[in-house]
Amino acid sequence: MKDFDYIIIGGGCAGLSLAYELEIHKKLENKTLAVIEPRLEYKKDKTWSFWKVTNHNFEDCVKKSWKEFSLNLPSKTKYLKCNNYPYQSIDSGLFYKKIVDKLKENKNISFFKNIDEVNQNNSVVFNSVPSMKTEQNNLWQHFCGIEIQTKENIFDNGIINLMDFDCEQRNSIHFFYTLPFERNRALVETTWLSKMNDNSLMDYDNQLSNYIKQNLKIKNYEIIYKEEGAIPLFYPLNVKEKNKINIGTAGGMTRLSTGYTFLNIQEHSKYIRMNIENIQNTKKFEIEKKYQFLDRVFLKVLEKYPEKMPDIFFKIFNGSTNSTIKFLSNKSNFFEDFSIILKMPKLVFIKALLGK
Repeated sequence: MKDFDYIIIGGGCAGLSLAYELEIHKKLENKTLAVIEPRLEYKKDKTWSFWKVTNHNFEDCVKKSWKEFSLNLPSKTKYLKCNNYPYQSIDSGLFYKKIVDKLKENKNISFFKNIDEVNQNNSVVFNSVPSMKTEQNNLWQHFCGIEIQTKENIFDNGIINLMDFDCEQRNSIHFFYTLPFERNRALVETTWLSKMNDNSLMDYDNQLSNYIKQNLKIKNYEIIYKEEGAIPLFYPLNVKEKNKINIGTAGGMTRLSTGYTFLNIQEHSKYIRMNIENIQNTKKFEIEKKYQFLDRVFLKVLEKYPEKMPDIFFKIFNGSTNSTIKFLSNKSNFFEDFSIILKMPKLVFIKALLGK
């Protein structure tokens, strides 16, 4: 088995983002890196979307940007602008190609299918594979999306529908999400916030078909892409090991109340790159403690009072849109945090905080 200075376990979003960050900043000119990734080929398999609150390395992989969005309850709709923080969608196919092509230019970087092919003992290991099971008692954000194409120009491609709660909830939290890339092409996604112990919530194809026909009033369309996934709304085991640093979801980079991960991964990658020479003795990078605390309270409310959540999500955006976006993206200050908290139903959150 060959020795490497660095090993990245998992060549997905987190692993490739870190490898790319190290490569473009010349940190691998005199160091060797092994990327462990079992997939046979890289192809589009995900869509990563977020408000652009910080710069990142992948503007050329952005499929579309929007400066307006809407939220729907059965009885009302809210239209909002996000000029300062446009909502961006990254095409994973473009992302993979950009990074893999760049990494292959460096002979110090090698790809392997199996961790057994390399020696981990003398390396700094960055692990992006979370240690978790699909446990029934934990909350997940699970979803299925299809990109559809229509013959006619149906969509307004200048605005996204961030959350549409005008759908059956089945004693959980359920909404649809529509990203119009063109006038005749959009990603439509059904999303659930629930435990993974109810298979009846996973009839995704029926949910999407009914929503497209009944809510979007589209009868004829072609499915050109499909994606499915589940994001843990809990932190995986993150045990400190001598030569291992967890990254991505494994390293706690998912914001539990929203599922947003992409920009947190980019910031973690930059932090590692800036401290790479002494990374094993550097303070662990993590989402700020105040957000971890607020997310725990929020998820308690979500679990105990699912019927209240559509209205709570709607109320979050009652004040300054910029402040709300920053809050949801880990960039808010104390006054912005306080303004968001004031909009929440006090009794419900106090009960959750007290464990009642």
